[in-house]
Parts: sequence; structure tokens; C-alpha cells
Amino acid sequence: MIKNIFIITLLSVSGLFLAQNTAMSGTEAKAFVAKVSSETREIKTLQSDFTQTKKMDFLDKNIVTYGKMSLKTPNMLSWKYTKPYQYSIVFKDNKIFINDQGKKSAVDAKSKTFEKINKLIVGSSNGQMFSDPEFSVAYLKNGSFNIAKFTPKSAQLLKYIKQIELYFPKNQSTVSQVNMTEASGDTTNIVFKNTRINAPVAASEFSL
Repeated sequence: MIKNIFIITLLSVSGLFLAQNTAMSGTEAKAFVAKVSSETREIKTLQSDFTQTKKMDFLDKNIVTYGKMSLKTPNMLSWKYTKPYQYSIVFKDNKIFINDQGKKSAVDAKSKTFEKINKLIVGSSNGQMFSDPEFSVAYLKNGSFNIAKFTPKSAQLLKYIKQIELYFPKNQSTVSQVNMTEASGDTTNIVFKNTRINAPVAASEFSL
């Protein structure tokens, strides 16, 4: 019995080590960037359902929300949360438009943290995020994903964001998962599903 428990424990620990991320070689990283940049160049629109899980130190339970993301190049992005509450954020014309359950507002997005995140997400659809001068990028891999880990270079942005990880399934050039760690240690995980590429997007998706 003890021997069996030891073997199971050993296998479990081994599995954890096998699942760990490892750094890509320079050649692998170069090939990955070239592939994603080339294959996403033709993307004009991107739509996806998402599940967002936010973990905060002062809360016992994670906050889970559901919604829809719509993107239209070069710089229009919409996040519409539909469950358990109604909340929409639209990035357009260097402004952030917000609809908080019927209460609407607009904020200048220039030089704001949200604008940086928006730029990174939009860039993930066309490969331009790899050359963003405001982030340093490390390239990792595991058995299921290629991962680009972005770390802000500026002290201003580091006050809010510690790092952002974009997960690309093997043999896929669009992001399926985003992990963001804030400076406070709080984390946000976004998982995309039902992704549609270059399907028509109604203009209403970018208006509130």
C-alpha cells in the first residue's frame, strides 16, 4: 500500500514537471513569431465568446464572468460582459466607451493603461504585438501551447501590470487564452472559445 502511494505520488510530481513551461530556443522563437505574424496578417475581424476568471487576494471565491469579444482591425475592440451582469467596454478612436448596466461614459485612452492592454490584444490578431516597444517578450512552450510572456518596460505600467501571457495552441496562430498578473498579485484569466475569423461584424458591436 505504501509502495503504491509512493508510485502514485511520484507519477503525479513527474506529471507536474512535464507540464511545466520551458523556454524556446532562439530558432524556435523566431519561427513562431514569423508563423504567427504571417498567418494573422489577413485577419480583418475576430469574434469570440470568453470566460473570465479573476482571483483577488481579499476574496475567498474567484469572480467568474462570461461575454463576447469583437475585434475589427486596425483598432476597434469590444468587450461585452453578459453574465452575471451587463457591462460593455469599447475601444475606438483612442477613446474608451463604457456602458455599466445603462450608465454610459467615455474616457480618453491615450497613455492610459487600458490603451496598452487594448493595443496588445489587437496586436495579437495581426502579429504586431511582438514588436511593441513597451514590452519585453519571452517565448515559452509546453506540450499544448506556445506562450508569449510580455513584461512592461516602463515603471508607470509596472505599477498596474506585472506580466501578460498569451497562449497559442500548437499549430494555431490566434490566442486562445490570456493570463494577466497585476502588480498587486491579483490575476485575470481569459479563455476564448467559438472563435470566428473574418466573419461580418455588425457596427452595433462597437457602439453603446
